[in-house]
Amino acid sequence: MDYKKVFKSQELRLKVLRMLDFVPDKLMIKIQYRLATGKSLNLHNPTRFTEKIQWYKLYYRDPLLVKCSDKYAIRDYISQKGLEDILVPLYGAYDKAEDIDFRQLPDKFVLKTNNGSHTNILCDNKEKLNKEETIKTLNQWLTKRSSKLGREWSYYDIEPKIVCEKYLDKDENNDLVDYKFFCFNGEPFYLYVITERFLPGGAKLGLYDMDFKKLPYRRPDIALINKEVEKPKNFDRMIEIARVLSKDFPHVRVDLYNIDGKIYFGELTFYNGSGYKIYVSEEFDFIVGQKFTLPSKFK
Repeated sequence: MDYKKVFKSQELRLKVLRMLDFVPDKLMIKIQYRLATGKSLNLHNPTRFTEKIQWYKLYYRDPLLVKCSDKYAIRDYISQKGLEDILVPLYGAYDKAEDIDFRQLPDKFVLKTNNGSHTNILCDNKEKLNKEETIKTLNQWLTKRSSKLGREWSYYDIEPKIVCEKYLDKDENNDLVDYKFFCFNGEPFYLYVITERFLPGGAKLGLYDMDFKKLPYRRPDIALINKEVEKPKNFDRMIEIARVLSKDFPHVRVDLYNIDGKIYFGELTFYNGSGYKIYVSEEFDFIVGQKFTLPSKFK
């Protein structure tokens, strides 16, 4: 059963999940896994990638995951790794939206919360921005988010904050290609390439190996890239960055952008799709699962 078809409104889905905060994590994860994938969750001997992400959420509790899930605190981690040059320039960080001085911001910027997903405001023309509505939306994101929505432990103790960064310009095709490297113990194995996110037809996604060859697998919830995507000339440098940023973790997804040869850091994600994304064919879930060596419980 696809629960998103039952609760079509995202706001309604979030309300239902918040009402179920009292349900223990392990039980709730089993329920959500069944609803999202149609399969029973095996936590005693997980073999699928999606199963191992659930185990990861429940049992691997290295405090470093908390710092690196925080979209503001992670900037310090990136700098410590000697990669400050890939950080998107920062304009400010705020505890509440009323603290933002829009007069001091450039014409284009991005506002986002440090502990959320899809909580971004992209402003490409400050004069057209509804500032009152922006402040209202940001404060709602700060106060309404429940850290337990996806039962993703690393977000539980992040102090909510608003971050303002440079607006990354799109290319000549009005596109901003997203490169998401799936890494295991410091070694990238495959990546998502996401294109056309800002075009009328919506985002397209392809799975590629480390030679930038398209893999014969896809996600049925998003359209497949149907055109040739040019391999970045400095792709090897992107791989090296992914290695550096992933070596402290059993698994992490390293998100990067590459604009005219300039590499920018996006985020680190430990629970891709909260571990509920389905792959076609199904064998890919097992192939990636073999790469994910689960550590000892960290509780």
